[in-house]
Amino acid sequence: MKRYSTHEVVDAVVIGTGAGGAPLLSRLAKAGLKVVALEAGKFWQPDTDFSTDERDQEKLFWKDERLSAGDSPVQFGSNNSGIGVGGSTLHYTAYTPRLMPDDLKLYTEFGVGVDWPLTYQQLEPYFNELEQFLGISGPTPYPWGPVRSQGYSLLPLPLNGAAQLMKKGCDALGIRTSPAANAAVSAPYYQPNIGWRNACTNRGYCQAGCSTGAKASMDVTFLPLAIHHGAEIRAESFVKTFEQDDKGLITAVVYEHAGVEYRQKCRNIFLCAGAIETPRLLLINQLANSNGQVGRNFMAHTGMQLWGQFNEDIRPYKGIPGALISEDTHRPKDANFAGGYLLQSIGVMPLTYATQAARGLGLWGERLKHHMRGYNHTAGINILGECLPSANNYLELSDELDSRGLPKPRIYFTNNENEQRLTAHAENIMRAIWDKAGAYNVWAFNRNPHTIGTCRMGTDRNTCVVDANGRSFDVHNLYIADNSIFPSSLSVNPALTIMAVSLHVADQFLATTQQLHVKPLATT
Repeated sequence: MKRYSTHEVVDAVVIGTGAGGAPLLSRLAKAGLKVVALEAGKFWQPDTDFSTDERDQEKLFWKDERLSAGDSPVQFGSNNSGIGVGGSTLHYTAYTPRLMPDDLKLYTEFGVGVDWPLTYQQLEPYFNELEQFLGISGPTPYPWGPVRSQGYSLLPLPLNGAAQLMKKGCDALGIRTSPAANAAVSAPYYQPNIGWRNACTNRGYCQAGCSTGAKASMDVTFLPLAIHHGAEIRAESFVKTFEQDDKGLITAVVYEHAGVEYRQKCRNIFLCAGAIETPRLLLINQLANSNGQVGRNFMAHTGMQLWGQFNEDIRPYKGIPGALISEDTHRPKDANFAGGYLLQSIGVMPLTYATQAARGLGLWGERLKHHMRGYNHTAGINILGECLPSANNYLELSDELDSRGLPKPRIYFTNNENEQRLTAHAENIMRAIWDKAGAYNVWAFNRNPHTIGTCRMGTDRNTCVVDANGRSFDVHNLYIADNSIFPSSLSVNPALTIMAVSLHVADQFLATTQQLHVKPLATT
């Protein structure tokens, strides 16, 4: 294989362009740094590459094989990772509620897990900034959590059929609900240095690429801004290894593009490849792991879905998938578990639902066809709940090699007692909601969405991989800014928090190395 050398030394190389890499890339570029982003996937064109076709949009899922082990093996691919410039945000459903202050204090509150080294007060300015910059549609005021200094940018998106039925059931049980915060604009939205984004058309296809640009994926928000400020994004560039000097500092990144190996010299590395590929890359290269903690404390949210059929014509493919939320269960008073969960309505595309019915109900052939005739009368509700860090949940390198000759990751995961108790509590409430809403043929599909942990952030170098600013304890010019550094899973969807942590890491880096003042993105 021919090997090329890029002689220019850039200030930073950012690996990954999703919710972790894109905000940071934009911040560093705006501060005047010479930055290069390396992305394993393609540079997609939304208006031509994104279609309302589930099979076609599988190209946005990370399909490299990951080996699942443990008593509750995690599904990968479409469940929790993406590939392309924009990362997993290309097919996230845009559900962006904030964490609660006590989410960051799991050990203080319950005596299990660990606390974050960051406070809500440190992250709140980033939440405010992100909600304005992304154009998040949501309710003002928000019914749960601390009083906010500012409201959402736009009015909430309409409640679809599933949301209306969930509201009906919750109202009957005295459970508060609210239109959910979604990073999809409910009206045309202008972003300086980027331009106008079109309003959401409520076609409901948020689980894949948004062809209109209404969904605030990184490819239409942070990445155009990063390019405007001079950042370079190299697509289809798979990072394989690093070069280091005699002090252990990384001096270059070696990556493959179109069968050719390149070497990019750099002063700093920001690793933002997610909770699977980030630790995998570190383990392959034996980096930042003097304490043996890389790959440890893997977490995956509890995410049971409850499906039911109704007399109403619901059309579950219409509208934003997660249109309604309840956080009354954030810390249930009758709980026999640590942490909590939120409730949300869910929409679903037909192929996705058929696949889940086949797996969850064991339906095939004519029985599956018969069940699918009720698809337009189907509605879902699900939870997003806490998963505790555990010694028996971790990532390691297997002996099997992938097509590039690199070890495949093997992930051990088991829903332990706390997750089982939380899920049982939630299932009882969801069944009561659907009963009051008039559901029949109700069935549950157990799942664990999102990948979290594996490179813990904290103050103790013996138990953590990076410090509170994302900097490696071992390699002083290596930073991590993605969901791998979360000390706990949080009882809330991770995307908004990943972006907030990314901006925090960027600002702390700039404050200590450049002494630059960076204005909020929403005002520039």
